[in-house]
Amino acid sequence: MSLSTNPFPNDPDRSAIWTMLVPRDIAAYVAADWSMVEGDFVADDFMGIDGNKKGNPDGWTISYPTLDAYRDEWLRQAREGQAVKYAEDQEAGIHRATSLTEIEIKGGRAVAHKKFDGEIKLADGGKDVLNWQTVYFCRKVDGAWKLTGFVGYLPYPMGEPV
Repeated sequence: MSLSTNPFPNDPDRSAIWTMLVPRDIAAYVAADWSMVEGDFVADDFMGIDGNKKGNPDGWTISYPTLDAYRDEWLRQAREGQAVKYAEDQEAGIHRATSLTEIEIKGGRAVAHKKFDGEIKLADGGKDVLNWQTVYFCRKVDGAWKLTGFVGYLPYPMGEPV
């Protein structure tokens, strides 16, 4: 069960991509369980670009040249998140901050625009601010949508001073 509503209930391709990138990804991240998402990638065709929260592509870096490099960083961040004391449900807070309504599909390829814009209350009275966006690249493999890479940690919205 998802904590957010699939905006593509009548579009099987977009629905599958949304399900992969929103409820499954968030649940796996909160659980720090890579096995929940490892089948969502094309391992030999993966590259992750870190936008470093910069709107200018000159500041972007190939931080994840392989899926293994990305997996290790994903797990590090997920475990770090598990150590944080939240005043509310972390998974629900991530869902509340997440939007994925733009998915372009052409010829067995897709580009999905996932945005994070919100906050989760911390037990100490502070807040964990989620404010960035990621553009994911997907390919249909044997009838299933898989991730081949992304450009992430981009400013949201783009074009604003960083």
